[in-house]
Amino acid sequence: MLTRQDIIEEAKRLKFADIGFTTAEPFESQRDYLLKSQETYGWAETVGLGLVAGTDPKNILAGAKSIIVVLESYFEESFPPQLERHFGRCYLDDDRVTKDGMALKIKALRNFLRDNGIDSKVPFNLPHRLSAARAGLGTFGKNCLFYARRAAGESSFVFPIALVVDCEFPADEPTVSIGCPDWCRNACVAACPTRALKGDCKIDPRRCISFLTYYGEGLTPMELREPMGLCVYGCDRCQNVCPRNINWIQRERSQNQRVLKKAAGLELTRLLHMDKPYFLQKVWPHMFYMSADDLWRWKMNAARAMGNSRHPDYVGELIRAFTENSDERVRCMIAWALGRIGNQEAISGLKRFDAMTDGIVRDEIKQALASAGAKR
Repeated sequence: MLTRQDIIEEAKRLKFADIGFTTAEPFESQRDYLLKSQETYGWAETVGLGLVAGTDPKNILAGAKSIIVVLESYFEESFPPQLERHFGRCYLDDDRVTKDGMALKIKALRNFLRDNGIDSKVPFNLPHRLSAARAGLGTFGKNCLFYARRAAGESSFVFPIALVVDCEFPADEPTVSIGCPDWCRNACVAACPTRALKGDCKIDPRRCISFLTYYGEGLTPMELREPMGLCVYGCDRCQNVCPRNINWIQRERSQNQRVLKKAAGLELTRLLHMDKPYFLQKVWPHMFYMSADDLWRWKMNAARAMGNSRHPDYVGELIRAFTENSDERVRCMIAWALGRIGNQEAISGLKRFDAMTDGIVRDEIKQALASAGAKR
């Protein structure tokens, strides 16, 4: 029978950043919190994430006896700055669809366990961060993210991956606590432009930029558009300002060649004009929280980022996209973006569109024209 040390050595061989063990006891505190917070987390059940069910490991594997947690450090190599402006780093080399990176390591670890008589499951709805803290791998930040204790420069740039197994192993000492230094004056909370972070490891996920970029319903509310800045899919603002991350962020590193190869395909103009075949080939395999039916949201996010860039080179692309799209949400955001850039070419385009639209699109155009006029 495998020992803890056997599994630790295999995890090291596979180059996981760290490994820990915890019991398969239910996560009662997480369950209670979710049930009491349906106003802010009820959407997760609606989209099928099953977070409440995931708080009991036996719902995942009937014979669950332990949880093995490994950490993957996802910011070992640098990413192109033009991509970091628009995408969360954790998504830039995500292989959960392509299964040609981290997934191969997880598969190899599970095969190792299976070949030694241990069944395992890797659930998507188990509280992975809490599992990692319960396995002694690190602590939480006030931004609700998990910070490694021994890996990745003790930063938050790690993926905890939990494997529920049917074999009992001695558990590590839990480190479930907030590990932020006393001298930090809530840098992450202050930096969150949409005020999603409440401090002391509390968040309103519905106001988080990451949530808004891929789960937000309908046209992005006016008051959130400027605060969302250049983000198209995900956000790293609270990680970038965190003093616990500074040393790791500033470390010199080689460039991630896998990400570099797909950089051109993720340019804002390509996202703004893409069709379903392009999306399915170039985008969805890497960023899959939105389906091909949600192209409107991708285009809306790209248009908003263009507007917030205030770059006049985007005006022609936005005008072209307005004529290409019939979706009101996309057209409204394009109008807002043109008004935000507000040069003469943008104003001329808005005036032309004003004469050929009605309803909420025309209302948005009028507001954009007023905004552009106020800047001049």
